[in-house]
Amino acid sequence: MKKGIIHSTESFGAVDGPGIRYVIFMQGCRMRCQYCHNPDTWNMTSANAYEADADEVIEKAIRYSSYWKENGGITVSGGEPLIQIDFLIELFEKCNERGINTCLDTSGNPFTYDEPFFSKFKKLMELTDIVLLDIKHIDCNEHIKLTAQSNENILDMARYLSDINKPVWIRHVLVPGINDSDEYLKRLYDFISTLNNVERVDVLPYHTYGVGKWETLGMPYQLTGVNPPSKELVEHVKRMLRAE
Repeated sequence: MKKGIIHSTESFGAVDGPGIRYVIFMQGCRMRCQYCHNPDTWNMTSANAYEADADEVIEKAIRYSSYWKENGGITVSGGEPLIQIDFLIELFEKCNERGINTCLDTSGNPFTYDEPFFSKFKKLMELTDIVLLDIKHIDCNEHIKLTAQSNENILDMARYLSDINKPVWIRHVLVPGINDSDEYLKRLYDFISTLNNVERVDVLPYHTYGVGKWETLGMPYQLTGVNPPSKELVEHVKRMLRAE
């Protein structure tokens, strides 16, 4: 049985998919988002990280199953969970056996049509009830500036999920001065409009809660001086994206 490297868990997640969720934050991420509030998840090792197999994770999770009701369940987030796709497949197989709703919260960065990843991803999607997909920036060059990675394969993943009709929630972190222009928002809306599987769009206002972690790790915070968006801007962006 494979073991996952886990950063932390949350027993009562109310914003991590439908219903109340047990959230598992995986270790490891290739993106370097300038606003990341968990930079301690980037490497595969961390002072707080630990290993656990799928059975151990589920046994801890089901202690809180009384909160899940009809549509809650388990969400795997990160870091970037797709880095540990073999573990995810085992975990979601066991969730399916127990009738536990499964949700994947991902930036999509590891996605590729190359093998062996793509076959594993197809298998994972057979076991996944819903995907939360972060689109950080619609413009590829600006996406690279913001995250140090391209968005081309992320958009490919969004198209593939549409092709297989996998339910998706699109999430967009709104960062003033970086991805809040009407031009970028219209391009993002136009892209989302080409997908036939998007159940909702969430606009997540940028915040600075993670600055302390950057300082603890001895890393200079990348967006010093950028303030969270105003309520007016958030509402404007929600209207532009026809968001919830």
